[in-house]
Amino acid sequence: MNSEQQHSLLRKMAQMMQNGLKTQTEPFPETEREFAAILAELRQLKPDDIEGKMIISGFLDQPYGPDRQRCMECMYYLVHREWCDLPELAVPVDADWWCRLWRI
Repeated sequence: MNSEQQHSLLRKMAQMMQNGLKTQTEPFPETEREFAAILAELRQLKPDDIEGKMIISGFLDQPYGPDRQRCMECMYYLVHREWCDLPELAVPVDADWWCRLWRI
């Protein structure tokens, strides 16, 4: 995906959330087993099913929780690319977004 395509997809994702896309923010996976179950759901989607990925992953366009977690502090976030490097997601993300696959 080139830079222009990435920015276009990022804008599309932002618009979906601004338009009220309902995502599964709960339950937050507390164990590796719960985390793996979400990944298994994501693997069943087509790679270009962005809306499905966002719903299952619980994307929000703002920091989440009492600690205000956001993509910027997630271990999967690639700062210079504004990208989620979790293979099951592999999508552009804004630093201030969040999803329930967040890990430190």
